[in-house]
Amino acid sequence: MAEGFLMEVCVDSVESALNAERGGAGRLELCCSLMEGGLTPSLVYVMIRPRGGDFLYSDWEVEVMKKDIEEMQNHGADGFVLGALTEEGQVDAELCMEFLAAARPLPITFHRAFDMVSDPVVALETLASLGFQRVLTSGCDGSALEGLPLIKRLVEQAKGRITIMPGGGITERNLQRILEGSGAQEFHCSARSSRDSAMKFRNSSVKMGASLTAPEYSLKVADVSKVRTFNAIAKNTL
Repeated sequence: MAEGFLMEVCVDSVESALNAERGGAGRLELCCSLMEGGLTPSLVYVMIRPRGGDFLYSDWEVEVMKKDIEEMQNHGADGFVLGALTEEGQVDAELCMEFLAAARPLPITFHRAFDMVSDPVVALETLASLGFQRVLTSGCDGSALEGLPLIKRLVEQAKGRITIMPGGGITERNLQRILEGSGAQEFHCSARSSRDSAMKFRNSSVKMGASLTAPEYSLKVADVSKVRTFNAIAKNTL
């Protein structure tokens, strides 16, 4: 993707991956369970996250994450997306160094665990010194638009040492404002729409998951037209 900007689309299905590529996405983040913020897929940048919830991991979970990194390397991953924090809400520098070593020579993005840190200014310096390539962040707020003032300060603080990639609630309506207001050159989105199932027979009495999961007969997939719209907005803005 040229023109001085890059759009990363998070996908959790073959259809979404193909649609994102057709729409012009510059990079894919491969996940599962997007409703939980993305978890490690069963098999591109690959999310390494063994469960939902916080980012304080047990020794067993760390071993699973390292095995996932090794497995995804063997299957041709281009990079990884992960993050780990201490009990005090600081970047777990020691553990992150282990992950960086396990992933070498592939690049790593520190994901939105960053939005849960106690001091984002200190956290960014830690990540830059460790060697992370980029940080995905909503500016430690509910969405990238709400966190825009902090994202702008982080871009200025980074000074090109590490890429600040806004993400979280980015839509066609707010992308231009986020890019112009932050100075960021990359952004992260899902660009999804609902697609109705082709099933003719439907049993409405059965739920395959918890109450918060998507309905069985409605699919959330990356939308080619939305990806193209995001591309056009970014191209005209940057």
